[in-house]
Amino acid sequence: MSMSYEESGRTRQKTRTRNELIAAARALIAQGGSAPTVEEAAAAAAVSRTTAYRYFPNQKALLVAAHPEVETTSLLPADIGDDVEERLRLAVDAVIALVIRTEPQQRTMLRLSLEPGTVPSELPLRKGRVIGWLEDALAPLLPRLTEQGVRRLAVAIRSAIGIESLVWLTDVAGMSREQAADVMRWSARAMLQYALAS
Repeated sequence: MSMSYEESGRTRQKTRTRNELIAAARALIAQGGSAPTVEEAAAAAAVSRTTAYRYFPNQKALLVAAHPEVETTSLLPADIGDDVEERLRLAVDAVIALVIRTEPQQRTMLRLSLEPGTVPSELPLRKGRVIGWLEDALAPLLPRLTEQGVRRLAVAIRSAIGIESLVWLTDVAGMSREQAADVMRWSARAMLQYALAS
């Protein structure tokens, strides 16, 4: 059984080096301009190019690793209760804050997802994590809307609050980020109210 470079010998040092490359890539993305190459991240992290390529064989692998951490399974506090409007408000606010806070990384991942030959499910942006967070927020509606109905509502709300919506609202509609966030929140509330009234 073969072992990856990072799993063999001096694993703590290798983890530090990997994290330094990721941090450098995130910093370069945050500075704007084009997505950083492995060589640019290596230079920024003061790591040799050869070493950097042991961790990230290509730019796409580096950019996927540099995407914001999104392993959270719920955006809600443990004691939230069953008020679906409050649950959704908290989840939507958290998603919008994440998108705006990590906008450069989000835009980079969006660009990657649109490149020919990209398998969308391999990118963090296309894993459906936000849909899962929204389904969690909408869980009290399960008896009323069914699993399929809750999923449909979560997908609809996700379409209105992600990086794609932020890009359209700011770049095309000319809104500020604050105005765009208000529109995204309004859209999410409107969809919930429509689902409850249907």
